[in-house]
Amino acid sequence: MIASPLVEFFKRGEVARDVRMLAAQGGFAPRAHEQLSILVLLLEDPDAEVRQTADATLNRLPAEALSKFLARPDVSVTLRDFFAARGVAVVAGAPAEDAEAPLVDVDVAEPGDEDLLAEGDTDQLSVSQKIAKMTFTQRLKAASKGTREMRAILVRDTNKMIAAAVMSSPKLTEQEVESIARMASVSEDVLRMIVHNRAWMKSYKVVLGLVKNPKTPVALSMNLLQRVSAKDCSQIAVDRNVPEPLRLAARKKTMENRI
Repeated sequence: MIASPLVEFFKRGEVARDVRMLAAQGGFAPRAHEQLSILVLLLEDPDAEVRQTADATLNRLPAEALSKFLARPDVSVTLRDFFAARGVAVVAGAPAEDAEAPLVDVDVAEPGDEDLLAEGDTDQLSVSQKIAKMTFTQRLKAASKGTREMRAILVRDTNKMIAAAVMSSPKLTEQEVESIARMASVSEDVLRMIVHNRAWMKSYKVVLGLVKNPKTPVALSMNLLQRVSAKDCSQIAVDRNVPEPLRLAARKKTMENRI
């Protein structure tokens, strides 16, 4: 399993205490494998209260769901061994659980949270104004649990952790990933997250969006060009919005296809 950018923030110690406590409580709910990795990391947190809270959250994880999740082939041996030492057995032949949902999701509310996840507000200006008034932890929760409209804005957040939380949201759909892959306003880090996700890269629309996105690093675009159809390749060959090396490579491939 490829290391999650979200987990890396916690590994590097770049996360504020209030966010670490939120994660320790189970109130920051990314995908299951990220949630478990973060909780295990927080057992070594320099703050005693965060350590104790993370330990308590791990102890109350639903045993059956946890055992089934650990049976997934993409779960690391390290994570399995950790829970085996805590008396959690992996059920042989157990059906693999959905890694998109967190194993525990605690509602840790703060003032102003009542409008955080409100559905139905699709006006971009209204959503932008709402986000502008949020605290950092509220934006983080909105990135993970909020609406589609919120994710479309927060994925472009200048704080890399917020954008990473959007990409780790259990609510993120393939259609949203297709849209994000085409966004020239997102960071290279976000585009790399998409490239490193095998499930998302099975979508031709995602691949094409990345290749045509001028923000995608040229080395990645050149590599992905091999998966682009002859028709789309011929269009890229004359697209002035893509980097020149990519345009020339597309032109060469188009000429080769005609021979």
